[in-house]
Amino acid sequence: MSALKLPDFQLQAGTMAFLEKHPKSLFINNEWVAAQSGKSFETRNPATGDVLAEVALASEADVDAAVSAARAAFNGAWGQTLAGDRAALLFKLADLIDEHADVLAELETLDNGKPIRVARRGDLPYVTKHLRYQAGWADKIEGSTVPVTFPNQFVYTRREPMGVVGAIIPWNFPLLMAIWKLGPALTAGNTLILKPAEQTPLTALYLADLVKIAGFPAGVVNVLPGPGQPTGAAMAKHPDINKIAFTGSTEVGRKIMEAAANSNLKRVSLELGGKSPNVIFADADVSSAIRGAQWAVFSTAGQECVAGTRLFVERAAYDQVVEGLKTQVEKMVVNHGFAEKVHVGPVITEQQMTRVVGYIEDGKKAGAEVITGGNRVENLGGGYFVQPTVFAYQDDGISIVTDEIFGPVAAVTAFDDWDELITRANDTMYGLAAGVWTRDIGKAHRYAHAVQAGTVWINGYGMIDPAAPFGGYKQSGFGREMGKEAIDLYTQVKTVWVNTQ
Repeated sequence: MSALKLPDFQLQAGTMAFLEKHPKSLFINNEWVAAQSGKSFETRNPATGDVLAEVALASEADVDAAVSAARAAFNGAWGQTLAGDRAALLFKLADLIDEHADVLAELETLDNGKPIRVARRGDLPYVTKHLRYQAGWADKIEGSTVPVTFPNQFVYTRREPMGVVGAIIPWNFPLLMAIWKLGPALTAGNTLILKPAEQTPLTALYLADLVKIAGFPAGVVNVLPGPGQPTGAAMAKHPDINKIAFTGSTEVGRKIMEAAANSNLKRVSLELGGKSPNVIFADADVSSAIRGAQWAVFSTAGQECVAGTRLFVERAAYDQVVEGLKTQVEKMVVNHGFAEKVHVGPVITEQQMTRVVGYIEDGKKAGAEVITGGNRVENLGGGYFVQPTVFAYQDDGISIVTDEIFGPVAAVTAFDDWDELITRANDTMYGLAAGVWTRDIGKAHRYAHAVQAGTVWINGYGMIDPAAPFGGYKQSGFGREMGKEAIDLYTQVKTVWVNTQ
């Protein structure tokens, strides 16, 4: 199975043309330019291990060039663009994404490995839904008047853009995460430097072409492919970037905060890792809860920061849930994303596959019981596939329970009473998301209030909407993406005093 010749699937002509003819260069000031170092890197198809493209690698010098372009645009044409005109450009970009959705979905599946139906029917519609929602805020960003104790003073506030924003995005939802940052940043009047993950740069590069077609002024959006070192690090420490928005691991988030503190104290917002507790009470609709728990873990091959990887089941329902989960998971089809029937695609890289399999082996050695799965899948053409794996465990201190694995691995345990549940559910450095399944709505709300997580789902899991704020507690980060709160991440407040006498 080669990168471009997939069985029983014909790629769009636009996809083939992009892979074969597009320069894969850096996008700076509305132009495709070569990396100043001349360096490049490979992006691979995780379903085959084959190279999809050679992509220019942005160095510190390239970051400098992009920042200069972004600053000039902010101080120039973009800074003078009316809010309604910014919104119109964003709406036009959303329309263009819709027009090119089939190609973008195929590129996402090739570069990331997720099933094409997920990319096309899930990711792409939500990309434009999010972009249009944020664009709608452009002419609604308001200040307020403030009553003060001094006489003859009229005091008001303004919300103003920060300036040049650097956005560093992950590889699990490449285009979606790019738009989560691009949408509110441009809506608020900032300019943007976007660094896609080095594992999945293709849809960001395709997006850059659409930005230019839409008519955004030069320098408003710049795309710099490259790894954390040197590209991301150069952005984090750059003295003329006013804010960094990052989605990724907690470890890297710490490094970004340190770099920001040691450069210009730039603003930072972080959406980081998770080890989310998903709870099934005995009074739940157990069949629905089992299906929900299954997809809470194994969607996107477990490579989701909100994945409900710690499953707590009330003891009276424990055997039923474990047996039902085993049955459901063993029906899941592991295959490449373009297969006619596929539920779980590959993990992103060979390195990540090795990491996930290592955690599975650690779980076995620590005494956790493998309910199903537990191995690499080796008969699928050289790709990076891991069986959906469910462990039963008792020791909350083992690595499969404490660490974010970012792969198709779930750990299930029983609990006996409320106090035990809340203590164990909150016994983690993370706090991104949580779920609970019960017919007792009072119990559901008590759990939602007690669990330390930025998002809690009751009798469901994983829903995210442009209008609903999203972000973490504890070491899962800070700041809220989506909703009106996203505008707060990309604006700063100015207070103006006017002597009226």
